[in-house]
Amino acid sequence: MNTTGPADKGLRLIPFRGLRYVPERVGSLSAVTSPPYDVVVRPDGLHHLESADPHNIVRLILPQAATPANRHHQAAATLERWLADGVLARDPEPALYVYEQRRGEVLQRGVIGALALSSPAAGIVLPHEDVMADVVEDRAALLRTTAANLEPLLLTYRGDTEGAPSAVPATPQGGTAGVVERALGRAPLLTTTTEDGFAHRLWAVTDPTDLAHVSDDLSRHQALIADGHHRWATYLRLRDEHAAAAGPEGPAGAAGPWGYGLVLLIDTARYPLQVRSIHRLLRGLPVGRALDALAGAFRVRTVGGPLPEALGALGDAAATGNAFLLAGDGRFHLVDRPDEELLARTVRTDRPAAWRRLDATVLHAALLDHVWRIPDDPEHISYLHDTEAAVVQAERTGGTAVLMHPVREDVVRELARQGVTMPRKSTSFGPKPATGLVMRSVTFD
Repeated sequence: MNTTGPADKGLRLIPFRGLRYVPERVGSLSAVTSPPYDVVVRPDGLHHLESADPHNIVRLILPQAATPANRHHQAAATLERWLADGVLARDPEPALYVYEQRRGEVLQRGVIGALALSSPAAGIVLPHEDVMADVVEDRAALLRTTAANLEPLLLTYRGDTEGAPSAVPATPQGGTAGVVERALGRAPLLTTTTEDGFAHRLWAVTDPTDLAHVSDDLSRHQALIADGHHRWATYLRLRDEHAAAAGPEGPAGAAGPWGYGLVLLIDTARYPLQVRSIHRLLRGLPVGRALDALAGAFRVRTVGGPLPEALGALGDAAATGNAFLLAGDGRFHLVDRPDEELLARTVRTDRPAAWRRLDATVLHAALLDHVWRIPDDPEHISYLHDTEAAVVQAERTGGTAVLMHPVREDVVRELARQGVTMPRKSTSFGPKPATGLVMRSVTFD
């Protein structure tokens, strides 16, 4: 995704003093890491991470207390204590960080840094999903209280690949790609393998020439938010708060370090991401009642398991139109072929055809709002990245899991270019960066 405007209209990624675990003060680096806060399966996954190590990062990103205010203050107190005890320490000089994830044939490399924040209208960082106000409020309160970016957002851009073989893009001596490749020849700051089987490596880039290469290269690009829309909205809210506090007479860039946010930038021309689904758990809707309400609105068929085979049936059906897989009663029910009159009556017509055909659009507009009449709030709907966990929780709670088929990445990018946001939690790009390998203190940036 390249911009065609001047360099100052592109990405601006700056070095920062990384806040990292001191390996000698924890059991292992893998035991203190976590998936991103919204991927942790609660309560089982949360309890598992808390018990893995007393210093697991989940105690900062998902603190547990009776009230939201208590949770946020607890996280801030924990962070302050870990710094005082030497569990966490800041790196001696500002750096950009080359980050690698590898599992089997999956390889992802990118650069972590502090990215200058910009509004969607600027066309530099493009969101593709709507956000939920209550989640943004919670994340903003946590960031405001801890004064730390605890986990990097995942952003993607399309680097230059002219003259490169289709399978292995060429690596220029300059540019971000060259900096990444040169870092691989040095000893990493850290290596660890997390429970999900991914091996992680991290390098610091401090050489002024390398930093200049990255700055010049990224200034010609725009990025797509692959994962972290709520955290990006949080960054923007707090930037505006601090700029407003400086008043109209304040200097340019009055937000100071709050005008930047921690991100991981991946060049998907070299390292394509995987796009997966985010599933819905409808807590108060038993599967039987959900199926009864679909009569005349969708075709419903029971398909055989186990889960991978049922998902295969979902994929076949999704190839020709909207399709969903319902679970929670010990069986799998394929729901497809929506009634065209229902879609015409419920789906907005002021959006592009690609948006109107999205499964998430049809699910929220036709099913949740009109057929099942379920409010889209945390009391009624949970969003789960893990397919098996969605089925297990539906069976455990007597609710309905709505399993989704992934959206193609080209559809996501094209809608983002048009400035059209998808329904929230429509996609899950990955692999996602492990939380806890490097953080950013806003106070000591």
